[in-house]
Amino acid sequence: MAAAAMVTAGIPQPGVLQLITHTPTHTYKEWNRFDQLFSIVIFGCIANEGYINRQNEMEQYCIFNRNQNACNYGVFMGSMAFLCCIAFLALDVYFPQISSVKDRKKAVLADIGVSAFWSFMWFVGFCFLANQWQVSKEEDNPLREGGDAARAAITFSFFSIFTWAGQSFLAYQKYKLGADSALFSQEYTDPSLDAGGAPYTSFGGDNMESPNGEGGQANSDGAFDGTGGYQRQDY
Repeated sequence: MAAAAMVTAGIPQPGVLQLITHTPTHTYKEWNRFDQLFSIVIFGCIANEGYINRQNEMEQYCIFNRNQNACNYGVFMGSMAFLCCIAFLALDVYFPQISSVKDRKKAVLADIGVSAFWSFMWFVGFCFLANQWQVSKEEDNPLREGGDAARAAITFSFFSIFTWAGQSFLAYQKYKLGADSALFSQEYTDPSLDAGGAPYTSFGGDNMESPNGEGGQANSDGAFDGTGGYQRQDY
């Protein structure tokens, strides 16, 4: 009965709140580390060994069919995905400190949407890089330089599809757990902040008496009603 009353009043039960904020956290951080690692590998492989040149040329071209867009896509996606991982890892650490139910719900929904978006973008990147690598001409790279780096970028792009999808699924589980416990349906206010809404009362109260036995409020009224005026002193 007490737990039901707490949920009805919009106050999360300690046990339920702990489940929401900590149940998938350990697994979530592991998937986040995989995303970071794969992003760094893709970025490093293309940035370091993704550009080659022919023996009779000085200008370097992308190893993926001499298509600069392919290398730019991989470098951009790798760097931005890594920064996004750091941002959501910080959000996951700060999540238990969010007292507002609406803000907590927005954070989880953002995690679901962004993770699903990155899973789709890595699927596009995998198809794009794999296609450009397949149609690359042998005469553009007779020494087969950077072949391992190109294949590693393609492979980890493929793995990133599932790691980001798994991260989105874990975020969905967190959202579903919160929806089932009715914590996302009502506004939550930190009980420690309730005292701040109480009206301010002056020190000593309104019934504080002066030393001569009269009320402080009466003395105050008499002091400022203008009837006393200036009293002349005789010496």
